[in-house]
Amino acid sequence: MRTHFNRLFADNPLEALGNHAARLERLQRVLETGVAAQFAHACRVVNLKDDPVKGDTLIVSARGSAIAVRLKQSLPSLTRHFAQAGYPLAGIKIKVALPTEAPPPRPVPTRTISPEARAQIEALAASLPEDAAPLRAALERLARRSREG
Repeated sequence: MRTHFNRLFADNPLEALGNHAARLERLQRVLETGVAAQFAHACRVVNLKDDPVKGDTLIVSARGSAIAVRLKQSLPSLTRHFAQAGYPLAGIKIKVALPTEAPPPRPVPTRTISPEARAQIEALAASLPEDAAPLRAALERLARRSREG
């Protein structure tokens, strides 16, 4: 088995990167088993900083500040959980992740007006006095759009 030093400075940089990515995936699985089920989907291991003097520091990204606070409250138990799983850590840092993409837009609801209702709206608009021009215009627009759509 390779030593810690050899893993960091492997002859092939891609091999070192692959080893690091595999280690992060293993740490992600340990993290998912160590946090409450409702938070497992909202946190992600993003890096492991190796420090031979201070020890390893795990960097975890939390989706939102509320999840980050909850994770920070459980840091002592998380650190013990990682140690029991064979990953002794000097510390865990929680970072708040920015949303990567906007939520999908809501679909525009389709509303239909029956022909009878449309006729009543048109009759109401025609019967309004001149001083109610904005209301009349809105009712006429509603009736016209219900015909078009």
